[in-house]
Parts: sequence; C-alpha cells; structure tokens
Amino acid sequence: MKDSPGKVVGMFCCHKPQSKYERLDRKLEKRMIEIKKSASGQSNFRSINSIIMKFPQFKEGLKEIRDIFRQYDEDNNATIEREELKKCSQELQLTIREEEIDDLFYYCDINENEGIQLNEFIVLLCLIYFLTDYSIPSHTASDILSPQLQATFNIIIEAFLFLDKNGKGKLNRKDVVQALNEASSLERSPSHVTHTRFKEMDWNRKGKVGFREFLFAFIDWVGMDSDDEAIEIEN
Repeated sequence: MKDSPGKVVGMFCCHKPQSKYERLDRKLEKRMIEIKKSASGQSNFRSINSIIMKFPQFKEGLKEIRDIFRQYDEDNNATIEREELKKCSQELQLTIREEEIDDLFYYCDINENEGIQLNEFIVLLCLIYFLTDYSIPSHTASDILSPQLQATFNIIIEAFLFLDKNGKGKLNRKDVVQALNEASSLERSPSHVTHTRFKEMDWNRKGKVGFREFLFAFIDWVGMDSDDEAIEIEN
C-alpha cells in the first residue's frame, strides 16, 4: 500500500519548490470562490451523511480512471511517468499547456517518486477538469470523459463547496466541524471523529485545507486504495 498523505507531509513540505504550488493553491482557491458565488447557496447536500451515502457511487465513477491509468501506464509499473502523462493529456485532448501538465505532475506527486500513482492520477484529472472544464458544457472534454465520470467530479466539487461554509475557497476547522454536525443530534459525529477527519486533510497543520488536500483525503475515505493495490498485484 502506498503512503498516506499524513505519512508524506514532512517530505512534501520540505523538498518541493513552494512558490509554484502556492500559485496553484491560489488558482484553485480563486476558482472555488467563483463557483461558490455562482451557486447562490444551492446544494444537493444537507449533511455529511448525504455525502457518505454517495460513496459507492463515487467509487464506481472513479473506476473509469483506473482503466485510463492502466492504458497509459505503458511499462506496467503502477506509476505514470511524465512522458506517459503528456501522451495521456494529448490523446485525451485536454486543453492544458505542457508547462501546466509539468506543474500538476509535481503538484500531485506527493511522495516525490517522479511518478503518478492511481490516487494521485485521480486527483490530477479532477484538478484538470475543475480548472478547465467544470461548468463549461461545450468544452471538448465533455466528449472525452464519460457522463458518469463528469458527474462524479461534479459531486466531489459540490462536496467541497458544502464544507466551505464561508465561501473562501479553503476549508477551516470550524466550518468542517459545523458541516459534520449539521445532521440531527442522533446522527452527529463524535467530536474526536470530526477533528480526526479535519486532521487527515490538514497536512501542514495550518488550520486551512485546499481542494488538493481535500481530494486526497476524500479518495482515502471513499476507499480507492484497495483498487490501487489490485493494480499492483495484477501487474
């Protein structure tokens, strides 16, 4: 099993050039704020339980990415290298510059092994979709990604927006705890559970969580790790 985000946080913070990733963080934050404002407070989610109930749907939708991953992992080492990723972006007709692909490659390579594993690939594709395609139906990616996968990405984005109570494009502990406890008193999570969930997202312990960190934690909650292990065993 690969390292979890919490296990790699020290390495992640110390060795990667922060300026590029701070720029990407700000870009994601700005995009999320724009979407939050355009949503006008509308959401399909009323509590964290309504998100959890969709976990099987999330997992099924994300399996399509596993098939894409296998297709472009040409040397069958359960990792997509930079050249394989560039070929993938070209053949999928993703409208993103090569420089941006490189930036996202390192931005999502959280264990710094010069390769993208399945969970990192899911995050990377979701970020590309979010930055270039989300809420733009006429975009060419709508012809590339299946309706199910687009719907999965859209719901994940909406889950982040549900937790982002203050509309700042980042999650803070107070808002996440509030969202986790918006259900009836019988359904509320114990305080140690809500704080643990936030800690799993808050890698740098700054009390704020961006969309990338949320994605890695969300994939772990949904349980895609078992699929990743299946790839490694099969190869």
